[in-house]
Amino acid sequence: MKISFHGADREVTGSCHLLEVAGKRILIDCGLYQGSRELTAENGEDFGFDPASIDLLLLTHAHLDHCGRIPLLVERGFAGEIISTAATRELARLVMLDAAFLQEEEARRRQRQASRRGHSDGRPLYTMLDALSSMDRFGRMVAYGETIALAQGLTSIFYDAGHILGSASIRIEHRGNGSVIFSGDIGNSGRPILRDPQPPPHADVAVMETTYGDRLHKPLGPSVEELYAAITDTFARGGNVVIPTFALERAQEILYYLRVGVESGRLPHTLPVFLDSPMAISATEVFRRHPECYAPEERDLFADGRDPFTLPGLHFTRETDESIAINRISGGAIIMAGSGMCTGGRVRHHLRRNLWRADSSIVFVGYAASGTLARLLIDGAKAVRLFNEDIPVRARLHTINGFSAHADQDELLAWHRAIRPAQTILVHGDAQVMQRFAAQLKATDVRMPAKGEAVTL
Repeated sequence: MKISFHGADREVTGSCHLLEVAGKRILIDCGLYQGSRELTAENGEDFGFDPASIDLLLLTHAHLDHCGRIPLLVERGFAGEIISTAATRELARLVMLDAAFLQEEEARRRQRQASRRGHSDGRPLYTMLDALSSMDRFGRMVAYGETIALAQGLTSIFYDAGHILGSASIRIEHRGNGSVIFSGDIGNSGRPILRDPQPPPHADVAVMETTYGDRLHKPLGPSVEELYAAITDTFARGGNVVIPTFALERAQEILYYLRVGVESGRLPHTLPVFLDSPMAISATEVFRRHPECYAPEERDLFADGRDPFTLPGLHFTRETDESIAINRISGGAIIMAGSGMCTGGRVRHHLRRNLWRADSSIVFVGYAASGTLARLLIDGAKAVRLFNEDIPVRARLHTINGFSAHADQDELLAWHRAIRPAQTILVHGDAQVMQRFAAQLKATDVRMPAKGEAVTL
């Protein structure tokens, strides 16, 4: 076996790993680089391998930094089979189409600017047609725990990673020549909706993520109470609550806790909530179609005819004019809109309307990469530029860290102990975080490959 590394190597996004075994070339994930580099030239660079030479792509889950370069892979020659869980297949379609829409929109903006300078410039990384065409490469849909044949003597099993709907850790075994497990992103235990991560059995080699390998998460219970307190306090001041929201998992989790807050009396029964994200709305519908991925308590809600994501004052706003109409609401509303890092999407319009208001609040409930607008606000910016306008920051800012969908250091260490690998390869984390996590491992063979590096197993 040989593994080469082509993304998320000593950094957090762009997951892409190539396994060569049993005469097959198998790609694990093919993700987009995100953060301040989103839609930049780096995503369009050479993959570091010939896409046409890839036989299979095994997809751990549908986050953009794991599936976002698949249309580009197909456009450049990949003609193999993509294997995933059923939920991942549905969500990946949404994610790739949304990414293509944003890329086309950005390309049009660049072309308008270029035409004013007298020359043409700028093309999208891929188009919505490219994203739709890439869905033709999706083949087998696997259930958790199901053994599937990849080649003669080569098998794979997907294990529930508990990260987002359909997420998996993938174990590949070559009969007589060892086994390797790719963690994907490992979930944070004890959260609602999804089951806790299912630790796979022993593997000789573990390729594992280290996103939060240097810290522990704040407990979930106090984080929920902090969310309720931020909403109650903002409403008492007469303002709105704007929640920049990731469309997958985080939007559904916040809806879940808003419903619980209303049902328990912690929040008003008439609480007006606007989910102002077409992608998050579509993702919520996908969640409703896959209760087989849920923890028992949430699955029982469906069995009883209840919907864990519905509350009395919830409004889905797909259309642009519906989104614009929210701006007429001066106070007492919760506005959930993408993107979670405020790099694009409708949330930027709501920030322009609410950031300067001392009676409003902005509540961050997810990861904010360096260089993004979300990170600038979290780090205390006094003013930010939106739509060619300098907006003073007077709203109250809340950063609630307990909603993370990623395992923290303790959970990552427990996952590693369950695998008991002879060799550990760390990916998907900042270099300094990896170093600190590696120091906690009771292991002798730990590697942190650079992009383009190959390891023979």
